[in-house]
Order: sequence, then structure tokens, then C-alpha cells
Amino acid sequence: MSSLSRRNFLSAAAVAAAASRLHAEALGIPPGTQSYPFRTDFSKDVPGTLQRLAAIGTKRIELCSPWSYREFAPLKDYKAADLKKLLDTHGIIAESCHYGMPELKNNLSERVDWAKELGMKQMILASMPIPRDNATFDAWDRGCDDLNKAGEATAKSGVQLGFHNHNGEFQKIGDDLIYDHLMSKLDPKSVKMQFQVSVISIGYKAADYLDKYPGRFVSLHLQDWSSAEKKQVPLGKGDVKWPELFAAAKKAGVKNYYVELETLAMDATQESYAFLKSLKA
Repeated sequence: MSSLSRRNFLSAAAVAAAASRLHAEALGIPPGTQSYPFRTDFSKDVPGTLQRLAAIGTKRIELCSPWSYREFAPLKDYKAADLKKLLDTHGIIAESCHYGMPELKNNLSERVDWAKELGMKQMILASMPIPRDNATFDAWDRGCDDLNKAGEATAKSGVQLGFHNHNGEFQKIGDDLIYDHLMSKLDPKSVKMQFQVSVISIGYKAADYLDKYPGRFVSLHLQDWSSAEKKQVPLGKGDVKWPELFAAAKKAGVKNYYVELETLAMDATQESYAFLKSLKA
């Protein structure tokens, strides 16, 4: 091999290695978790739970509002500045939190202040308070109007509002998928989307929607699903095509992601972190 060819080969190899490292870090983002699977732990011992999460490699966390989630009520025992110090002690960044619609409608300014004191960049509506049986698009539209209004207000404070889907948004009313309808009603700037990957369990792929609606997403909740075992499994052990998903996430502008393994918790979360770090393109 000539020196020029060798130089070109090494240059190409360096580019490939850099791309591989980007994928190995899953968008270059350190591992994070949603706090909900650890809600019982948080209800009993906030500092100890954060210490255990840090010990398995957690660098980022998405909290749940202590005003909407009773298990997280102990977070209210801390001033926001003190809670941030506690997170800092364990090297964990809290950049997002789940909220309920009532507090986004009735206590928005206080919640924005709390989020900003903690250094958060995002506030996510956990779910629309809409009955899933016999719901109409009119009911969903009223929820979208409320969320758009809240999103306009949070944007003025420098915080991005988002919406988190569950399986219910992947049902149909008539011939129309609820999720597609919501995307037509939610303001693309005021309200970004947080996609729950677990909808693969009912036949929907995250990558398809990241590709379909570029620029509309801010974050992901990561789960894997084994159709053979018919259960949730640690990341990399199931049906999700992770390189495809993260390629779509990069194009879609996703800013962060959180492992959320509801029934598997600590060990599976640590195993999933290892998978995310080793992921290759």
C-alpha cells in the first residue's frame, strides 16, 4: 500500500471510528434513566436512591413531579437549590421532569421556577387526562389547546414543553390514528414530543415516527420488547433495531433519552447502559 493510500485509509478509519464512538455513546449522550421505575425507592430514601443510581452509571435523570406523583412527595422536603446540590454530589444532571396537566394549567409559573432552579431544560406532560374508552377527537383537541397554551408560556422562560405518549395514543378513532391527529394539533414549536419506544409491543416502531415527523421530538424513553417472550427485556435483548432508531433520532433532533424499564429496574438498567455504550453503527 502506498503512503498516500495508507494515509487515506487511516483517515477513513479515523472517521469510521469517530462515527462508531458517536453511536457507542448513543448520540453522544451519557446514560440516563427515568425515575418512575424507582418510585418506591424514592418514596423511602431520596439520597440513597440517587447514590445507588449513580453507582450503576447514571449521569442524567428525568424526575417526576412531587406534586403529581405521591411516591415523589419527599422531593418537596428539599428546596430546589438543595436538591440540585444533592444531584450534583452524585454527578447526576436533572434536565427534565414529568408533570400532570392540572399543575401545568394551575401552577405553571411555580413549576417553571422549580424546573429552572434545578437546571432543567424540559418539562414533559406525562399523559392527557382523557378517558381512553370512547374518547373523541374533540376531547383530545381540548387537551392539545391547553398544552399549546402552556408551551407558549414555558418557551418565554426558556424551557421546552413536551408530551409523552403511551400505548393509548396508538389507537384509532374511526380510521385515524390518535398520535397522527395529535401531531396535527400540537404546536411544533411550543410542544415537542417525547417518544415511548415500548409501543413496539403493539406493532409501532419509534424510527418510523421519528422519520415521519422530523424536528418534532425532544427526547425518548427507551425500552425493549421480546415478541418471543412477550415481555419487556433489557435494551439489546429484544426486537428494537437500535442502530436504526438512533440514526432516525439524530436526524429528528432528539436531545436526550432515558432508560425506563418498569418491571426490571436496577440490574436491567445497568445492563442497558452497558449496551448503549457498546452500540455500534
